[in-house]
Amino acid sequence: MSLLHTKAPDFTLPDQIGTAHSLAQYRGMYVLIYFYPKDNTPGCTIEACNFRDRLNELKEKNVHVLGISADDEQSHKKFAEKFKLNFPLLADTDKHVIEAYGVWKEKSMFGKKYMGINRESFLIDPKGKIVKHYTEVKPDTHVEEVLKDIEELS
Repeated sequence: MSLLHTKAPDFTLPDQIGTAHSLAQYRGMYVLIYFYPKDNTPGCTIEACNFRDRLNELKEKNVHVLGISADDEQSHKKFAEKFKLNFPLLADTDKHVIEAYGVWKEKSMFGKKYMGINRESFLIDPKGKIVKHYTEVKPDTHVEEVLKDIEELS
């Protein structure tokens, strides 16, 4: 089931310092929600640091970045402090938002199947509609892809 061109599922989740963020509070601006498997893992660190390094460019285009994983606030806090992340990492420990966006999927590593968060992102327009769904996210080039797409949409 594709969520593309539908109203983004709303949510309220705590960030790494305990502040609640809801999608509704970002109405009127673009929001990039990126789902990632786990704090402090190689791909997730590359992706987060690239967003950190290019955040000003994204903000100039009225894009707010929210990272979401099933890690708790404490884990997010350590991850954010270690890499000086300058945007909210939201804790979805019960996976309600992860499931609402359809990124909790069967994965496979070394022939072993398991359930986990698929690295996917959603670009939400100022009216709250999903205008881009990134299903094949490459951590090292994702931010460029988002900047290019936002340029085309603006």
